[in-house]
Amino acid sequence: MAALLAVRQVAVIVRQPPDERLTDLGTWIGTDGVLHVPGSVYDSDQFTGTPFNGLVLKPFASAAEEALGWGWTFGTLLLVAALGLVAARALPGPVSRRTALLAAPVAVCLLMLSLPVRNTLYLGQTSIIPVLLVLLGCFAARGERASGILIGIGAAFQPTVLLFAPLLWLTGRRKAAVSAGATFAACSALAWAAMPDDSWTYWIEQIAGAGLGATPDGLANQSLHGALLRFGLSGPLEWALFLALAAAVVFLGLRRAVRYAQDGQLLLAVAITGCVAAAVSPTAWQHQLLWVLLAVVGRVGKRAADRPVWPVAVILAMTLPAKMMLPNMGVMHPLRDNVILIAALAAACFVPFLSRTSPHYDDPTPTQYAAPVPARWKWVPLVPFWRRVLSRPNLLLELLLIRVGYSAYQQVRLAATSGRETAEAHGEQIHAIEKALFIDVEHWVNHQVVSLPWLEDFFNFYYTSFHFVVPLTVLGLLYVRRPVDYRWARTGLAFATLLALLGFWLYPLAPPRLMPGLGFVDTIHGVQDFSKPDYGTLTGLTNQYAAMPSLHFGWSLWCGVVIVILAPKAWMKLLGALHPAITLATIVGTANHWVLDAVGGGAVVAAGFGLGYLFAGPRARRAGTEESVKIPEQKGPPAEALSGASAGRKS
Repeated sequence: MAALLAVRQVAVIVRQPPDERLTDLGTWIGTDGVLHVPGSVYDSDQFTGTPFNGLVLKPFASAAEEALGWGWTFGTLLLVAALGLVAARALPGPVSRRTALLAAPVAVCLLMLSLPVRNTLYLGQTSIIPVLLVLLGCFAARGERASGILIGIGAAFQPTVLLFAPLLWLTGRRKAAVSAGATFAACSALAWAAMPDDSWTYWIEQIAGAGLGATPDGLANQSLHGALLRFGLSGPLEWALFLALAAAVVFLGLRRAVRYAQDGQLLLAVAITGCVAAAVSPTAWQHQLLWVLLAVVGRVGKRAADRPVWPVAVILAMTLPAKMMLPNMGVMHPLRDNVILIAALAAACFVPFLSRTSPHYDDPTPTQYAAPVPARWKWVPLVPFWRRVLSRPNLLLELLLIRVGYSAYQQVRLAATSGRETAEAHGEQIHAIEKALFIDVEHWVNHQVVSLPWLEDFFNFYYTSFHFVVPLTVLGLLYVRRPVDYRWARTGLAFATLLALLGFWLYPLAPPRLMPGLGFVDTIHGVQDFSKPDYGTLTGLTNQYAAMPSLHFGWSLWCGVVIVILAPKAWMKLLGALHPAITLATIVGTANHWVLDAVGGGAVVAAGFGLGYLFAGPRARRAGTEESVKIPEQKGPPAEALSGASAGRKS
């Protein structure tokens, strides 16, 4: 898998046009790069590294451009592999045989998937080097002096890495701390001697590079300084607040790092210190944030059910763009724009990682589950794997399935287009059927909504904001609090969505807002130009004819059914019942769906629950209400855990 991911990353780079790959590397050492032209390398915003970084890169400027590009790409992949191997060997012992076998390939895979590594490969950056040097200095170097030298060289590439010197000093490795500081000073002095004007510009005029970069307030700068600039602060006030927050983060983070290092979790201490360095750096670009991914090694939570939450949160933050994880709502923008910074601050200052002396470090408290229910169709080959294992499913696998399913949902919606004429003909069919049934209320409802601006604004907000948020929230709450019910609800939703995709493919349908001549008002996208077959740019983003069945209503109905059945309070059940009702009014009032689209959405939800019942049987009861079983933690492979769960015993 690691090799396949490496090949994929190389393929992504090769497919880019020559002028769009390794862009940073090209601006440094290309034909017209800053390391070629006379004058200071900081005359433009193209180079933000230290003078030592420029000194190391200058010899590469004489290499052939194409050969350098290939060498740089494969060299970066080798650095990533080395980083994964060192990180895997740095896990605190003792580790099981399975962990020892899987740690390195899993670490390399996560690194290959992470945004910093992908960004580094795309831009041609050097940000993996200081991380690898620190890990080598902490876990591979023989002797404190060699350890300090490696860390000092890493600090010469990225000055905030010098924060590892206090960590070394406070954990008793004082020779290494002194050696790190001396090496950093020597490398900086060497660069100053070779590039005096550039060194003066970087260290004095730009305050250690704080003023470099074209857009320090851009989303790519995931530091406290960048976040404060995005919040609209500037000038002396912003700098004073930044320095105060940075001092607090350094104090809290280094104190925690020292504590975990003394506890025997040196890799976690290194990750925390790296997160501190990224947060307090004036500029922490996306390719410099690998430290956050290393924090995945920390264990959080006394219960077995809580143990995967932190690593999964880190992996999601470090592998998926924030726009894919959070809805496009104004109130969510501060969180979405700073999600990696928030993860770094959480790891550095707040997340309560368990000490190795805690009794829950190796033996978390087991979770109560319901008694297993016999599977249906046991006599059919390959079907018995569908047995009702009522433990909490693997969170990483669930998130992967959701992500793959959503990708398939998007691709099918885009591919299942049969042209404007077919979709409009189907729209006329639906309109005629509704007239015959006397339920063609869309036009009247749409114009009533348009006549009330406050109602139009509410429906527009509801339509664009709650479609994904509510189902994902329900799934998340069920996974954490009701794992038995999670499997039942998730299966019904998955079948309903698959059936809806089939409907999109077989019956493309133009919604009311895209039916010319009927007088509907598109309240969300504005007036449409029906003289253009593609209706502007809308169809470039998604299939506008994926209206039958309505998943807007179908997913809201699924949420309502699940909440009404499972919610413990009457007011919760009422809110659950109101959600599909408001959604129905919304999709009709905004002219995005016909009434029969909602009927189709309800049909696929009913069929989804029916298929779940057919394959897996009735919904099981929770632990504590009927029979329940306490599943002990298993040290063996997953098959043993499943067999233990299937055996069961009455509690």
